[in-house]
Amino acid sequence: MKKKVVIFESKYGSTRCYARWLAEELSCPVFEKRNFKPKDLKAYDVIIYGGGLYAGGVSGISLLTKNWEILSEKEVILFTCGLANPDDPNNVTHIRRGLGKVLSAEIMDSVKIFHLRGGIAYSGLSFVHKAMMFMLRRMLLKKDPSELTSEDRQLLDTYGKQVDFTDRAALEPMINVVKTLE
Repeated sequence: MKKKVVIFESKYGSTRCYARWLAEELSCPVFEKRNFKPKDLKAYDVIIYGGGLYAGGVSGISLLTKNWEILSEKEVILFTCGLANPDDPNNVTHIRRGLGKVLSAEIMDSVKIFHLRGGIAYSGLSFVHKAMMFMLRRMLLKKDPSELTSEDRQLLDTYGKQVDFTDRAALEPMINVVKTLE
């Protein structure tokens, strides 16, 4: 049986939640990126990395890019976690386009990528993230209401509140892929 590990970086908790659920389902260790030494990647066959989406970037993605020499010999799974609904193909296209700016073509072709929906608690956001959400809201309010997507309307309706879209069942496709690697 292949040795698996889940590593994550989470600013507000949704990615942490998914990482812990995943490790529980796969009966493997889970580490926050800051507590994991890249040299320890050598001890595992399947590396699952999760990072939150912030302004189109994935937190902690440098773990993959800086250690690709080690990781290229392993099974690598990347999951992103953000407010964008992964059921919308436009969101997935946007996320993958952002990943393509950071990950080489070789990494993009080698890594299995999944997208999960997280949550937001405005009261806990950093100043920068609060400012970004404020600007996004202002931009949406200027749009013609008929041009707003359901996700746009949802953001406007829940602005300033706490919403949680985490769903343990959303891990099922990733778990199934990991199990085929064994």
